Amino acid sequence: MNRSRKIQRHARKLRRNGLQPVVILDRDDRLPDVAVVLIVRALWRYRSELAPFYSGFMLALGGTVLHITHSKWWPCLLSVATVATWILALFGNRLGLVLPSERLYAAVVVMSGGGWLAAVTALGIAFSPLLWALVGGGVLLAIPWWLHRRRRSKVRVDRQIAAWPDIAESVGLRGSRVQSAVVDVWGWRARFALARGQTIQDVTARVPAIESALGTFRGAVRVFPTRDAKANRFELRVLDADPHAEAIPWPGASVASIVEPIDLGPFEDASSARVLLLRRHALIGGVAGSGKSGGINVLMGNLSACRDAVIWAIDLKRGMELRPWASCIDRLATTPDQARMMLRDAVVVLEGRAQWLAAQGRRVWDPSPDYPALVIIVDEYAELADDAPEAAGDTDSIARRGRAVAVTLIAATQRPTQKAMGKGAVRSQMDVRICFRVRERRDVDLILGQGMLGAGWHAHTLDAPGKFLLSAPEHDTPQRGRAYLLTDAAVSAAAEHHAALRPGLDVVSREALEEGRSKFVDAAVAPSPRRALSGDEHAETALGEALEGAPIEGTSVAHLLMLTGMSRPTLYRRLNDLVKSGRAVQVGRGRYKASDHA
Repeated sequence: MNRSRKIQRHARKLRRNGLQPVVILDRDDRLPDVAVVLIVRALWRYRSELAPFYSGFMLALGGTVLHITHSKWWPCLLSVATVATWILALFGNRLGLVLPSERLYAAVVVMSGGGWLAAVTALGIAFSPLLWALVGGGVLLAIPWWLHRRRRSKVRVDRQIAAWPDIAESVGLRGSRVQSAVVDVWGWRARFALARGQTIQDVTARVPAIESALGTFRGAVRVFPTRDAKANRFELRVLDADPHAEAIPWPGASVASIVEPIDLGPFEDASSARVLLLRRHALIGGVAGSGKSGGINVLMGNLSACRDAVIWAIDLKRGMELRPWASCIDRLATTPDQARMMLRDAVVVLEGRAQWLAAQGRRVWDPSPDYPALVIIVDEYAELADDAPEAAGDTDSIARRGRAVAVTLIAATQRPTQKAMGKGAVRSQMDVRICFRVRERRDVDLILGQGMLGAGWHAHTLDAPGKFLLSAPEHDTPQRGRAYLLTDAAVSAAAEHHAALRPGLDVVSREALEEGRSKFVDAAVAPSPRRALSGDEHAETALGEALEGAPIEGTSVAHLLMLTGMSRPTLYRRLNDLVKSGRAVQVGRGRYKASDHA
């Protein structure tokens, strides 16, 4: 006491002289305070690891209080725990519990804790087995919590975020601050606010320094603009491991209708790269070997499962890429002449549908199995522009007018220059852009659109086949994805499985093609002055020409019906006669061609 009074008198004397007293305590005096501070800091720092003990203590305290004050509430507590358990089990993915095991664990913990709390409320904590059940069950349920990878990742991320001011100063981004952070399956992402005068270009230039400061592997950090497009904001994505390091097998068709978004593959945050193709045209670009063919296979695997979409395809590499899907393709063109005819017929279908919609007082074509959409896939579009330049007008017409009548054009090429895409407006009408790896930086803007390279769409840094960037109305930020891999066996199995589900063209389109074909034949083939050909003779001639000009995989019955104008029973009867006489052969189910010796 005397020592304390002396210190106080000395402090008052110093203040009268204009000085600030500083009190230095002995080690014995400050040791308890320091110990308390260290204990509190440790309890806070390791709050994630100690969460099971905190939860057990709160359950024990809450159960004791409820037993004393409201012991009859135990049925309500048990009911609430049961409802919460079912909600977590069924809708836990909306609460951030992505994996089924996480939802199951959360449901078990809630049900166990709620049941124990209800029992303590009714019986009291002194009831013999309850306290031991809390200790034993708490330790048992704590083991998955301690071993969970995402929890440990979140703890590590929280500590890195807490150290961000020091990291920002060391990498030259002093003044930037963290606004939010989220841990996902393969890493974490955070939203940052920049100091005045800093831009996302400054952050992009310091990506290697950020990787070094965070202690990640090379290429683990991604920098994106935020969705609100503010100049002083950016999003940082950090990977614990490259989720796209290995090829990802195709899990099967993700859609059963063209009105549903197609899953191309997973993004780096484990979300699906889903894109809607109905009433949109798509452009697929990338250098040779970048994975374009794999991306087309993913599209074909999903489109072939759609019962409300007819597929036409052009593959001028003699069908090398798309021939395995021949059983699911209504028309496959492998020569420039066949491609010209197909595109001309597509325009006829487009105009016939537009005329029918106008007569019905409708504005859009709603796909259904009876009135399917028409999807035209063109592999190596540049070859089409070189070998069949006169088809450019038809593709331009499809690109400009195909939206309302559900006629979709999907073009794949290496470099979609204006020369390669023709002189029309085809490229400008492509609303969906899928960009695989490119060799030159300028090709990014060529495929994805002007200014995309400067906005962070760095397709030239993609380092494996199948990796892509997706630009679409619902995907306006650069996220890396990897297309699913379909092996030859998977393609064959999918084509065989979906072949029986394929629809034919609707009656409106068939009638438009028949009318357009008859006009073309009347204009191009003058009748003999001695004897005019009858309708049956015209049909027989058209059937023979169609079988002679059929590709290796044969011509479908639906196509022969359009070309000949025959009824289905008549056509099948004539085909059977031709097969029996050896003038035609049946290549596959519903596909015919002329015999090699005919």
